[in-house]
Amino acid sequence: MEQLILTVILTSVPLIFAASGELIAERSGVLNLGVEGMMLMGAVSAFAIAMGTGSPILGMFAGAFAGALTAGIFAFFTLGLATNQVATGLALTIFGTGLSGLIGAPLVGHAIDGLPQIHIPMLSDIPILGMLLFQHDIMVYLAVIMVGLCAWVLNATRVGLIIRAVGDNHDSAHALGYSVLGVRLLAVMFGGMMAGLGGAYLPLVLTPHWAEGMTAGRGWIALALVVFASWRPWRVLGGALVFGGITIMQLAGQARGWTIPSQFLSMLPYLATIIVLVLISRNREFALANSPACLGRIFHAGK
Repeated sequence: MEQLILTVILTSVPLIFAASGELIAERSGVLNLGVEGMMLMGAVSAFAIAMGTGSPILGMFAGAFAGALTAGIFAFFTLGLATNQVATGLALTIFGTGLSGLIGAPLVGHAIDGLPQIHIPMLSDIPILGMLLFQHDIMVYLAVIMVGLCAWVLNATRVGLIIRAVGDNHDSAHALGYSVLGVRLLAVMFGGMMAGLGGAYLPLVLTPHWAEGMTAGRGWIALALVVFASWRPWRVLGGALVFGGITIMQLAGQARGWTIPSQFLSMLPYLATIIVLVLISRNREFALANSPACLGRIFHAGK
């Protein structure tokens, strides 16, 4: 049982990174559907650098940088050229999927040493809880820290107030003298960095090799997770564990010989995503009360 819970925790980490970053971007009013593409670019960059240098830590930084750079492309078009955010985000996913496959083609068949576990003194010796909470790699701890940091910045700092103001009413924020495009650029770049870290976690910890399309739709689940969490950081943590558990169900079911077809079990994470989105969309008051009012709306600086 402990191993199953541990696997759920590890599986949820990429979702925590990607969803937390996308949450900040969306709170600023930008809808970036390119999370899957950014995660793939982060994954292939992390693996390539870790294999070339022998340092998974450098690979982690490379994944974050690649994700932020890919997000910069999205920002150039949507913020600089005022293109449609939905169409540009979908194009970014297609771009990231293709480019990561091209870059990663020579890397197929190779393996690396992943991130080592960090045992927190004394706490890691606690029965059961020590293994579940205090014997992880650095990225697990970093994921929780980043969720807490996002919550603190959004709810307790002037920076967070500006981000929320830009996302709720960009015209008023502009009238008060804030740079709407500047705030959104930083938020999008942060979202890309976090998506890159989420992608990097896959080859650095979960499966220490590169495979084309290895994110397997996690970027789309992260997008749904932001809505599921009603744009609140701490809820992302709980939601990611739920979706991670659903993802693991297919593996646990196959291992225990469930008579349910394996194809149906593979559908579970995405089926759960659709159900969650349908339930939330039926509650219009909930959606309007929690979503940023200017989400997806183009801002024209000269207006």
